[in-house]
Formats: sequence, C-alpha cells, structure tokens
Amino acid sequence: MPDIQGPSIEDGTFTNQLALKKLNRWQWWFLVALNIFFLVVGQSAAVLLGRFYYDQGGNSKWMATLVQTAAFPVLLIPLVLIPSQEPSSFSASPPSIKILVLVYFSLGVLIAGDNMLYSVGLLYLSASTYSLICATQLAFNAVFSYFINSQKFTALILNSVVLLSLSAALIGVNDDSEGPSGVSKGKYIIGFLCTLAASALYSLLLSLMQLSFQKVLKRETFSIVLELQIYTSLVATCVSVVGLFASGEWKSLHGEMEGFGAGRVSYVMVLAWTAVAWQICSVGVVGLIFVVSSLFSNVISTVSLAVTPIAAVIVFHDKMNGVKVIAMVLALWGFASYIYQNYLDDSKARTTRNGVGESYNDS
Repeated sequence: MPDIQGPSIEDGTFTNQLALKKLNRWQWWFLVALNIFFLVVGQSAAVLLGRFYYDQGGNSKWMATLVQTAAFPVLLIPLVLIPSQEPSSFSASPPSIKILVLVYFSLGVLIAGDNMLYSVGLLYLSASTYSLICATQLAFNAVFSYFINSQKFTALILNSVVLLSLSAALIGVNDDSEGPSGVSKGKYIIGFLCTLAASALYSLLLSLMQLSFQKVLKRETFSIVLELQIYTSLVATCVSVVGLFASGEWKSLHGEMEGFGAGRVSYVMVLAWTAVAWQICSVGVVGLIFVVSSLFSNVISTVSLAVTPIAAVIVFHDKMNGVKVIAMVLALWGFASYIYQNYLDDSKARTTRNGVGESYNDS
C-alpha cells in the first residue's frame, strides 16, 4: 500500500481529521487496535497458508500469485458501507479518466509481477526465512523514498537500513539455512534472490504510489485509497489469470487438486482462505491509513513480518538456529529505529498541522 505522509489540509483531507476528532480516545484506540489485528493476522495467515499449499503438493506459481489479489471484491464492502467524504474547498480538481486508467494499469501490472516474485520465493524458502528476508522492504523503502520522494535520510533511517541489510545478509550466507524438503541449494538461492527482488519492487511500488497521490490523485481520503487498492488489484488479478493460462499451468490444476496431501476440499479451502486472508490484511492496511497515517500503516505491515517466523516455528516446526535468531534481533532493532524516526516525524507533522488548523479556525 502507498507509503505516503499523513493527511494534511493541503491534500484535501481536512474532513478526515474533523471526522476522527469526533471519536472518543478509546474509540480511536479501538479502531487502531482492530486494524492492526486485521493486518497482522491476515498477513501471517496468508503466508502460512501459502507455505501449506506448497507443502501439500501445490506447485502452481501463477495460482499462488492469483490468490494474493483475487478476493479484492471483499474491499467493496467497506467502500459501500462507509460514506465517502464531501470534497472540501481545499480539494484539487480530479485527474482525467485516461490518466487514472494509466496509473491503475501500470501499478497493477507491477503488483502482479511483485506477487509472482513473492510466490517463487515462498516456493523455495521456509516461511520463517521468507518473512525475515521480506523485512528488508523497509531498507529498500528508505532508499527509494530518498531518490523518488525526497525523504530525508537521517541517522536513524541509515541505522535501520544497515541493520536490515545485515539481517538479510546473515540469512543469505548461513550455511545451515535450508528450504523445504526436496529443495536444492540452487533453488534456495533462487528463492532468496526472488524474495529480495520482490521486497525491492514492493518498496519501489510504495514510492510510486506516494508519487501518484502527490502528483496525480492529489488527495488521500478513505474512499480514494480504497479505490486505488481495488482497481490495481483488479488489474493484477487479470494479469495473473492471463499468466496462468499462457503458462499452461491451468492444465495441471485438476491433477494438483487430486493429489493434494490434505484432500480436494482442503485444496479449495486453502486457496480460498489464502485469498481472503490477503484481503483481510488489505482492510487493516487501508484502515490504518485512514485512522492514523499511511506511513504508520506501512511500518506496522513490515513489523508484522516478525510475527510470521514465530508462527512458522510453531505450525511448521521450522528450524530456528542461532543465525536466524540474530537476524531476527537485527531486524527488530532496525524496525525500532525506523519506527522511532517515524514517531519523531509524526510529532513534528502534528505540531505543524495543529498550528495550521488553529490559524484556519481563527480566520
């Protein structure tokens, strides 16, 4: 999801701030906690179910890619139930349909490619190793944000980049690292590189989405953020379906279902619940963007990756050796540095917004 700065009056989201100020403090914290729950549980469940799909005999990379966005119609529920905000006097004129289609299509194609890389990575890696490598997206995000979005590169951000890079390097050079049973060292390296590339591409997507909001959409309301998620997921789903048929993998799906270790019903349920889990995660992401900020949402999304290795050890009995433990500690340290920098930035932004809001009320 887009890693953009918190709402501001200039962005046309003053109505969002007024609506949120009407909530009691406990109501606001309840919404924050609920959306964090959706994000963490949805993302962890989706990764574990994806690993279970491969462990039980699933082998279609395009099917694993398709389920990451196929349940996007679930997002229509909050879009319909939650009324959209009225455009404020600060709102910029909306972009043309052609520009919107170009933005949605381009981002959707990139998302499909990114999901494919993640699918290949999860095929050749254990769930715990996969999640630890995915944590490097924060480091890539800091680099891309610096060059594309002119984000400051502070000492805390640099510390986060170095620690997350070291964490991924430890996983990559660890001789005791092993993928799922039957995966050779060569395929393990392919999985490592694909997951690393997917994390880099995901971070690039965040920066491009931020640029889209700043230069094209020029607003960040709940409905607009949700529409971006829906339309880009629609494009990514269509690309995945085309890939599934063009690659010929669709021909093996029936045999894959028949030979699935947990049974045919479980095969369908695993794919269905994986798709639903990814969209539950999306609801949490969008909710945090609306209630707090998109930057906070992105950080929580990355922090939740630390939950998956622990869950993988419990569910799949993944090997958690000393190197993995050190890599996790470094990743958490990097998370903490990044979060603290975001806290400092958010405090400064709130002070500025309050000053602008008071001036606006006085006028």
